[in-house]
Amino acid sequence: MGTATLTPPATAALPAAGKAGKAGKGKRVRPARERAFWPFLLPALIAYSALFVLPSLFGFWVSFNKWAGPGSPMTWHGLGNYLELARSEAFRTSFVNTFVLAFGGGALVFAFTFLSMMVLRQVKGRAFIRSVIFLPMIISVIAVGVAIGFLLNPDGAVNTILGWVGIEARPWLGPDMVFKCIVAGLVWSSTGFYVALMMSAADSIPPYLYEDAKLIGATKWEQFRHITLPLTWDVFAVSAVLWVVNSLKVFEIVIAFTTAGTPASPPIQARTVAVQQYASVAGGGVPELGSGAAMGVVILIVTTILIVLTRRVTRRERVELS
Repeated sequence: MGTATLTPPATAALPAAGKAGKAGKGKRVRPARERAFWPFLLPALIAYSALFVLPSLFGFWVSFNKWAGPGSPMTWHGLGNYLELARSEAFRTSFVNTFVLAFGGGALVFAFTFLSMMVLRQVKGRAFIRSVIFLPMIISVIAVGVAIGFLLNPDGAVNTILGWVGIEARPWLGPDMVFKCIVAGLVWSSTGFYVALMMSAADSIPPYLYEDAKLIGATKWEQFRHITLPLTWDVFAVSAVLWVVNSLKVFEIVIAFTTAGTPASPPIQARTVAVQQYASVAGGGVPELGSGAAMGVVILIVTTILIVLTRRVTRRERVELS
């Protein structure tokens, strides 16, 4: 009697399944979150490109041309605008002033910030004092510039008080002193912001570290150097970048400080690159949009370089409490 061999139904389907597996091999099914990525990102990307990237590229193109604005012909000028900037005394002065503001003003801002961190850590009513220091940051920069400009006028309050004590009036707004007064005003109005940033990081440091430091006889400076600064270094690195970016585009306080109540343009001795750029485009006469765009390109390159250098200088290994 013969025997019959039965083939399981699944076995017959194996070749077809194998072919289907081979056909589907190499195709990856994207997760739902990846499929939703582009629909959410694309509108923002389009808006960013239309409102920032394309105008920036157009400004870069304008920097190689002579152009007085819409309605006038644009003439190719090559590197002429950049060479004229190098020969311009007004631009060189504004460029140096911008660097003095960035480095000299930054040194003063962070010196006062570090001093405040050392002093305010244990002072009673430090929350109120911190609020008072931060107050100038709330006030409009233009209002600060106008107020300081009026105070330092030849007949202003400062010279009046000096006269009361027998000191001769000073030409605070003269060519030799005006920019120093602008730096002082900017440092006064900006320091509170960086004090608030750094103190927010310092407040998270455990008090027992300072108590241990006191037990071994550490001075306030040693406590700041070995405890406060290392544990707030990440915030300081961010603050330094913020200062670099903000200091290289200082504009409003210079305009308000030097032209309060008058239609005159700021003197060359008080100008930053942003002010000089404004003067070349809207300072009267024929607008020089090519020259203004060239200044924008220069300051963009300088800003990028300084940010990279600042990040490298402030790069440290992160200190964490165990």
